[in-house]
Amino acid sequence: MRRLAWLVLAALALLPGACLAAYPEKPISLVVAYSPGGGTDLVARAIQPYLEKYIGGGAKIVIVNRAGAGGEIGMAALANAAPDGYTIGFVNTPPLMTIPIERTAQFGGPQRFELLGNLIDDPCNFAVHAESEIRNLKDLAAYARANPGKVTVGSSGIGSDDHLLMLLFERAAGVKMTHVPFKGSADVRAALQSRQITVAAINIGEALQAVRGGTPMRNIGQFSPARTNLAPDLPTGREQGFDIELSSLRGMAAPKGLPPEIRDRLVKAVASAAADPEFQAQATKFFAPLRFLSPGEFARVIQEADLQFKQLWKEIPWGDR
Repeated sequence: MRRLAWLVLAALALLPGACLAAYPEKPISLVVAYSPGGGTDLVARAIQPYLEKYIGGGAKIVIVNRAGAGGEIGMAALANAAPDGYTIGFVNTPPLMTIPIERTAQFGGPQRFELLGNLIDDPCNFAVHAESEIRNLKDLAAYARANPGKVTVGSSGIGSDDHLLMLLFERAAGVKMTHVPFKGSADVRAALQSRQITVAAINIGEALQAVRGGTPMRNIGQFSPARTNLAPDLPTGREQGFDIELSSLRGMAAPKGLPPEIRDRLVKAVASAAADPEFQAQATKFFAPLRFLSPGEFARVIQEADLQFKQLWKEIPWGDR
């Protein structure tokens, strides 16, 4: 009888429900594809304790920054990890779509990820040093027109929303600027502060956070459909005569092929963490524009944007610029 009892227990341990009950048995890595101190990194560190809370089972999450190649290195680390629930991370748009359009991406494409839910929708923005004579987008266009190629624009990488914003602005304003890619927005801020670049293409939430942190920066235009509640006094690109609208989504994902039970547990944990009032209060403190999307909604937005970026590639192939 005793031997039979042990056999029954061993069989139960192999059932999906039993596996789920044991999860997580070790720390979960949360991959951020950008430098420490940037917008994605701050959101990751803010949501970390809430994900641990809602995953349950004594979950411990360790944040791993894998910056470089416009987000490709980190997203590749995420896509190529074992689909066992012990590696999750952030996927950022537009690089999630634009890198595979431009070249053979190490992470393949959006289809390589199990989407868990989107958290942030941060509109694009241009900023200059606080002592710059450029005070708005028309000033920037006039200066760039008078100094072809001399205006340097820092971004978080080739094919990023920041880089595409520069290209769209060049086309709309009829000017030529010089792109300077960095590993993340924290590096862009530092370059602007030391005046290594003329313009920082940096999302509005990240820019407001930088200003509060003491970076001598002036925002000159947010590229959202309308003025955001984060920056109600800052005119949009459209208000200033430039019909451009662009933002960056920052959502959570895992490698494709998760066991269904673990996927459902992670999806519920992300949704619960995003809805937690304490997390929302933390996000407000560093100007993170929250926009929760379920996995299905997130997938639809990605599919629609992918078509738009493929068309943009035909018009402005950004890989060479």
